[in-house]
Amino acid sequence: QVQLVESGGGLVQPGGSLRLACATSGFTLDWYDVGWFRQAPGKEREAVACISVGDASTYYTDSAKGRFNIFADKAKNTVYLQMNSLKPEDPAVYYCSAPTTPACTVVRGPHHWGQGTQVTVSS
Repeated sequence: QVQLVESGGGLVQPGGSLRLACATSGFTLDWYDVGWFRQAPGKEREAVACISVGDASTYYTDSAKGRFNIFADKAKNTVYLQMNSLKPEDPAVYYCSAPTTPACTVVRGPHHWGQGTQVTVSS
């Protein structure tokens, strides 16, 4: 049974940093690509970054490039999203999902979501 559990969200000042974690179970990170997505109030869910542990590759959307870093700890079956230089436009509920496509989209077939973790950026 595949499960994804996010943690690490919270309140941070503009310019600050947060590290989100997505603890996975029911599969190994070599099998599925995993992605981080976010959804702000009144907006559609959007991709942030994805990682393919098996291919040793990452994908970042324009909003994440240069500020966010996605990486994985295979021993812990956990995917992290290090977010730096957070901006007022970054607040959202952040979700992880698996499997994702090489283009960092959700696959059309069966896929899984975590419950999300709230990120708030405010001074």
